[in-house]
Amino acid sequence: MPAAATSDHSPAPLPVDLALHGTAVLEQGVVPGALVLIAGGHVIWSGTAAAAPSHAAAKTLTHDGLILPGLVDLHCHGGGGVSFPDSSTAQEMLTAVHEHRRHGTTSLVASLVTADVETLRQRVGDLARLHDTDEIAAIHLEGPFISAARRGAQNPEHIIGGDGDLVRELALLAGGALGTMTVAPEADGAEDVLRALAEVGAVPSLGHTDGSSTQMTEAVDQARTLLRREHGRSPRPTATHLFNGMRPIHHRDPGPAFAALDAAARGRLVVEVIADGVHLDARTVAHVFSVAAEDSVVLVTDAMAAAGMPDGQYRLGALDVTVEAGVATLTGGTSIAGGTAHLLDVVRHAVREAGVDLVRAVRAASAVPAAVLGMQDRVGSLAPGCRGDAVLVDDQLRPVTVLRGGRVVEP
Repeated sequence: MPAAATSDHSPAPLPVDLALHGTAVLEQGVVPGALVLIAGGHVIWSGTAAAAPSHAAAKTLTHDGLILPGLVDLHCHGGGGVSFPDSSTAQEMLTAVHEHRRHGTTSLVASLVTADVETLRQRVGDLARLHDTDEIAAIHLEGPFISAARRGAQNPEHIIGGDGDLVRELALLAGGALGTMTVAPEADGAEDVLRALAEVGAVPSLGHTDGSSTQMTEAVDQARTLLRREHGRSPRPTATHLFNGMRPIHHRDPGPAFAALDAAARGRLVVEVIADGVHLDARTVAHVFSVAAEDSVVLVTDAMAAAGMPDGQYRLGALDVTVEAGVATLTGGTSIAGGTAHLLDVVRHAVREAGVDLVRAVRAASAVPAAVLGMQDRVGSLAPGCRGDAVLVDDQLRPVTVLRGGRVVEP
């Protein structure tokens, strides 16, 4: 009698567009011998290669350095010679987006500065078009409801008191793209602005402030209460570039920076840190990370047009900026006028100069800002379901290959 026929019930191999193999920074930490599988522009599996499901990859890329998730910059004014506040078309703004993307920032929040209302309307409209085509992750408005005394490189002529109706109007023009907005806690009408931001689903970012420690603490509490009541991106507000654009710390007047750091230590606030070697001393960066609760620090660039460009003369909004030795200051003055680094440079400085743990620094430039935007299930991680964004770096944390949606970003 013939033997009975047997059937193979093993599942068919997963069809995969790209398999990344190497040491990767995943949700669980640094994983040697990792495998990241990307199909249809999204990650469908990540973990150790030994535990990977059966798959058939159209292309396999083995990398000797580190595989990082695509970076997310929560605060960026421009790059590649182009400034978002000064561009007249969405197409021009793309130059800045692509400059940072080539260096590992696969999700970028485009920041504007204080300007007259009509200019803000126009720029928000242009950036909304870039958001609609998935070129930027969101819009950040840095002003106009800020302190004239702590304005930094912003035009004092257009600083105004808080106006919730203006927030709602700009949010409507943004069409859902408004992600964050900087407001000084002590500004007239600040609470109205916080309320409006929560209503439109944007995150208040407290900064450019000459306020007191008490005013900062009260604003954090107000923002948290409002964000819980409304449908927002994140239940926690942020602090715009901690220490920069804030009243200095004094032992009899601790000011807003200490209050913000205290809130971050309790996990009630996310603080932005510009760890570029210019805005903050490396020891300050290290201290912030040592004090703040897990996932309560975001690394940002605050980059302006000179990022990726040589020294020279630039513009930021209505003001002239001089860049010398990579440091941007207002022409004829001493105020720092934004950064010139890419976000991967900031991560590298935080790790190599400030001694921040690699995984925590990477999360501060990827998963944590993604969570601020309410996009933690879409970007900022190599977890399944996220867009296939990755940065392949060498042992000096310099970019080798950048992937966005599973496709190589041209250098």
